[in-house]
Amino acid sequence: MPEIIYGATGKRKMAIARVWLKPGSGNILVNGKKVEEYFGIETLKNVIRQPLYLTNTGDKYNISVNVKGGGISGQAEAIRHGIAKALLQTNPEFRSILKKAGLLTRDPRTKERKKYGQPGARARYQYSKR
Repeated sequence: MPEIIYGATGKRKMAIARVWLKPGSGNILVNGKKVEEYFGIETLKNVIRQPLYLTNTGDKYNISVNVKGGGISGQAEAIRHGIAKALLQTNPEFRSILKKAGLLTRDPRTKERKKYGQPGARARYQYSKR
């Protein structure tokens, strides 16, 4: 019988993460590296593992992630979004837990574009009356 692999895509700001879950021992690989090597900050590692903690599936799946774009914080949150969506495929009963924690909703906040005739998105050039 072929091994079942669950896949999902997570997004945050400019980061896009493709996540694959397969039954295993709980290893997480990000772009071919262990999660400890790729993300040096402990809080980002906890952000990634948040859906696994909430559903008590931390050691049930091996996770392979391909992530690109954005910064490390956006990438970590994109991975979290992808893992939550993939866990939903494994067991639909997780929906209420993940939805209550807000992990299934894509965070729409992105950088606002610069406008022409201005130095930035909201900033204005200094006005001189005289």
